Order: sequence, then C-alpha cells, then structure tokens
Amino acid sequence: MSRCPPVSDQDNNPQHAQMADESMVRNLAHQAIAIWPQEVAIFRGYGLEGGLRILDVGCGTGEITARLAELYPEASLIGVDLIEDHLGIARQRAAVFGGRVRFQTADAFALPFEDDSFDLVVCRHMLQAVPRPEAAMAEMVRVCRPSGRLHLLVEDYGMIHMHPTRLDADRFWVEGPPSYGSGVGTDLHIGRTAFAKLRHLPVEEIAQHYVVVDTLRVPRETFAAIWEAWRDGYVDEIASHTRFTREEAVALFDDMIACIRNPDGYAVWQVPILTARKRRT
Repeated sequence: MSRCPPVSDQDNNPQHAQMADESMVRNLAHQAIAIWPQEVAIFRGYGLEGGLRILDVGCGTGEITARLAELYPEASLIGVDLIEDHLGIARQRAAVFGGRVRFQTADAFALPFEDDSFDLVVCRHMLQAVPRPEAAMAEMVRVCRPSGRLHLLVEDYGMIHMHPTRLDADRFWVEGPPSYGSGVGTDLHIGRTAFAKLRHLPVEEIAQHYVVVDTLRVPRETFAAIWEAWRDGYVDEIASHTRFTREEAVALFDDMIACIRNPDGYAVWQVPILTARKRRT
C-alpha cells in the first residue's frame, strides 16, 4: 500500500482549534475514565503479549497510551498527534515508562513509518474529526504488520439518548451532527459508516463492539464532565454550522448535564469500537 500524499494540517484537521482547546484535555481525561474499564477487555481479548510494537494514532494527551503501556509491560509504544501541546502533556504522563514510550508529531494521513511496522495500531476519538477517514484508516492498515490488530474507537453522535430533559435533546442529536459534519467536512456518524470503509481494506475478522457509557456504568459526575467539556469547546462551532444559536446550544447542553446529574435521569452514549486483523498477503 502506498502512503497518502501530504496535505496541509488545516485540511486534515478542520477542528484543530477545538482539539487544541483546554476543554479537550478535560474531555480526553474524563472519556478515558468512562470508557477504559469496558474497553480494556477488548484489548485483553487480542491475546497479545511480549515485545510488541504499538502505535497510538491521534494519541492526544496520552491518556490511553499510558494505560496501554501498563497493560502491555514489555511493549514499545509510539503516540502521534498534530497538537504539540497535547504531546507535551503525554510525555510528562508517560515519563515513568522511560524510553519504551515515546511521542512525536505526525499526520495520520502520512504516517512516517514503514509498511508492516506495528503489532497493534490504535486510533481513538479521531476519525469523526477528520475528512477522508478512509484514507487515514488505509494508512493505519499499511503500517500494521500482517496478522496484526487494528483497534478503532469511532464516535457516533446519533447514539446518544437521555430522559428526562426539559428541551428536545433528541432533536438536537438528530439534526446537529449531520449539519455540523457537513459544515466542517467530517463524518459524525463514523461509528456506523466505518465498517463499510474498513471492508475495502486488506483486513479480516472485522468485529464491531460497543462500550456503553451510561448513568448506570459510569459515575454521573464523570459523564457530566464529558458534556461540560463538549459545551465549553464546541458551542461557537455549533452556532456556526447548525441551525442552533450559541444560546440554544448552551441551554441544550446545560439541560442534558442536568439530566445526567439527576438521580432519576438516565443518559446513554453508545461508543462503537471497530476491530480487525490485517490479512497476510
């Protein structure tokens, strides 16, 4: 497989400002707390061990890179991202692991690694935020070794429900993501469309898993903190690319946060995780 031709960082990351905002640091931390306890079982199911080489694409602040380093104590890991401030946080977090965990600036569309380099390639919370996700997926498959594993957490904003709410949260999640995605050129329903994209790549054993982030499995304050970070980082963008004004978006998020914190409220976000094995040629 050939590398994708490089394009500008802005072309590859139209949500750069939101991803670089301090709210995203909070978001990544609370998402890791909410998701990892269920997701780790998927990693354990791969049966990988020993001196693995692991790549974390779009690693952000290294929340999961560090957890993977603990899970695979003999592995060497590389995390790549476009946001240098996040990589600085990641390096501090992973310093305890010494030289077996390192981070570098790199573009997911033109990974600076040879073909067949990694036993496990991980990408979480990224593909919904970039254009041409199939091209980024192809790069991840390229650098994965034959019989190696691909692990993609692919968000889908049509898989969010909660009750009771004072405002129409369901309508917000039905109308908002397609409009916003169209405005910035990304697929906010990648959780359901990635399967078809992956099928056209040289992989096998494709499986779709779901982590259930809800008010029964996740502490309400952790769940609410994810929504607070989304509110703080995205309401201006929502106002620019959807029919919802900034004031309406803030009110909707505040209403959903109140539902999450309400002892009688129930909220759920189903988070798809797509896995596959690279075919031997």
